[in-house]
Amino acid sequence: MPAVTGIKDATAIVGIGQTSFAKHLPEDERTLACRAVLAALDDAGIAPGEVDALASYTMEETDEVELAKAVGFGDLTFFSKIGFGGGGSCATVAHLAAAIAAGQATVGVAWRSRKRGSGPRPWTNTAVQLPTPAQWTRPFGLLRPADEIAMLARRYLHEYGATRDHLFNVALACRNRANQNPAAVMYERPLTREMYMSSRWISEPLCLYDNCLETDGALACVVVSAERARDCRRAPVYVHSAAQGLPAQHHGMVNYWNDDPLTGPAWAAARHLWKHADFTPDDVDVAQIYDAFTPLVPLSLEGYGFCGRGEGGAFTEGGALETGGRLPLNTGGGGLSEAYVHGFNLINEGVKQLRGTSTAQVPGAATCLVTAGEGVPTSALLLRN
Repeated sequence: MPAVTGIKDATAIVGIGQTSFAKHLPEDERTLACRAVLAALDDAGIAPGEVDALASYTMEETDEVELAKAVGFGDLTFFSKIGFGGGGSCATVAHLAAAIAAGQATVGVAWRSRKRGSGPRPWTNTAVQLPTPAQWTRPFGLLRPADEIAMLARRYLHEYGATRDHLFNVALACRNRANQNPAAVMYERPLTREMYMSSRWISEPLCLYDNCLETDGALACVVVSAERARDCRRAPVYVHSAAQGLPAQHHGMVNYWNDDPLTGPAWAAARHLWKHADFTPDDVDVAQIYDAFTPLVPLSLEGYGFCGRGEGGAFTEGGALETGGRLPLNTGGGGLSEAYVHGFNLINEGVKQLRGTSTAQVPGAATCLVTAGEGVPTSALLLRN
């Protein structure tokens, strides 16, 4: 075998699948996972028995054994799980790409199944709410992710002069794209500035529309070698570069111990991502940026090098995030308006863009950045067609 020098363009996503999205779906998470995986394999034209690698999240309730038996996989030679919730989305694909490039597997499936809409919220389990770092935050009221990101958002608005109008620009771009996507929870439900500014607070300065949806649903994708991809049913979308990022002295969400709490994990991931890429931020045609909360988008725009420090808010002005703008964003609607399934829908939407099949297609899109959750140890993919 030739020596493996990296994962650049060595693998490709050749199949994607998803269930419907809703506030409540009757099926359990395992059933949803199976349906999404089978849909992705059918999209690729690959039989379940050929799958020999799996990757998902540590928070995934459906384990490898259950999925393998139910769907009918062959012998598995690689399986991994990535921690930190939404920070793990892109890493699932990165782990599969690395395993396949290294010869550890041939056909990989990544997936996420979740009943966040009709199921319990993670922070309601008080028995597990006080790991050591949380002992210094949760007793004083920082109970939910929304509360923690609200602190970062307030600091960002104060230090750099960003405004709620900049956050609205993010929410509006995502909602406008969801209005074009029949699969989105917010399809045909427009958002106006008046609605945004008059909505109830969730955790100041974050209002209702600064927060992601609560969704039931599942998604999956199939990864194979670039050589194998040429024989698959769909045109390949190549994994050009991938990265994970956990900065020194990181403290999840609030990032207290860093020299600058607003320089989060995106900065660490970005350095590695671009170092191994033939492209720069200026070459990215469309982006799928993790949007559990609107402030994560300007922070990520800065971290991944689309603008300078403190310029993320201003970057959103003038329709920059809309179709035809400087950087079309979250073209399926994202976590804010399509579905919140820990960011996996952003991966599938990136594939759709590079296939030319998105409901909000960017003409001629050839490169797509996909990011995982900023604020926690994160990951990112640079995809190309």
